[in-house]
Amino acid sequence: MADKDLQKIFNKDFNESLVHQVAIDYMTNQRSGTKAQKNRSAVSGGGAKPRPQKGSGRARAGTTRSPIWRSGGVTFAAKPKTFGKKINKKMYRAALNCILSELLRKKKLHYVEDFNVDQPKTKSFVKELNKLKISNSLFIINENKINVFLAGRNIKDVEIVSPLGINPHNLMKYNDVVIDSSALETVEKIAS
Repeated sequence: MADKDLQKIFNKDFNESLVHQVAIDYMTNQRSGTKAQKNRSAVSGGGAKPRPQKGSGRARAGTTRSPIWRSGGVTFAAKPKTFGKKINKKMYRAALNCILSELLRKKKLHYVEDFNVDQPKTKSFVKELNKLKISNSLFIINENKINVFLAGRNIKDVEIVSPLGINPHNLMKYNDVVIDSSALETVEKIAS
């Protein structure tokens, strides 16, 4: 398949604001938001009144877990937070198509007819990689080609994903994107 055939599939104008919004939303959704601290009610202990209300000459205290006491709770304790943002499916697909179209225009999107290795060895993958004359790249390969996934997982600056594993972040992260013939149909469905 030539670049002309790919241009029929990925022919969208680059919409910078759409791509920016979808990329930011995607990365925001990756945040775990698991930061947590204990407030005065979550800290263990402090059930008994530490001293009588009156008579000691010191300040009134109802618990030893007050934020102003040592080993007390945190005043405005951080709680786990969801940073997720909703991305509309149409926007997400349009952004993927924009990115792939722009990669094609810049000659960074490559189509390979049946990319495969005979055995799951890094040496085999490097040999195939040298034929393509690219280094920092994302490979979109069908998940049934298990040897390719095993052979390429240990190579620096190379990522291998199934068509369902593509996202705005990894498409823009690498210098080149290589689509295998077996994965092109699925990528077309996802991005259009």
